[in-house]
Amino acid sequence: MHEMSYITRMVEMALDVIKEDTTVKVKRIEVQIGKTSGVMPFYMYKYYPDVVKGTRLEGAELVCEEVPVKALCEECGKEYYPTSENRYLCTHCGGRKAHIIEGKGVTLKNIVVEDI
Repeated sequence: MHEMSYITRMVEMALDVIKEDTTVKVKRIEVQIGKTSGVMPFYMYKYYPDVVKGTRLEGAELVCEEVPVKALCEECGKEYYPTSENRYLCTHCGGRKAHIIEGKGVTLKNIVVEDI
């Protein structure tokens, strides 16, 4: 149930961003979730209403965007998307060693507001 801690953190961050500006209403918060983060969007959506209840985010929409894994090949230095179709090998040189450069974390991407 670590999704609860992630959604709580995203809400805290969003509230911190808007705390000084009382002239806006939050319409939507957008969160990016990496495919290898272990966080399931279903549970982020499930816990969100309880976390925002009684805050300035109550009534704001949550949008979760899954971020695919992108890797940097250690052998040829090129970026690629490892998938089961390419057997997770570099699509440029067939290399097996790589660093994941995207698709690991959970990030507050955007806060959409409107003036009140």
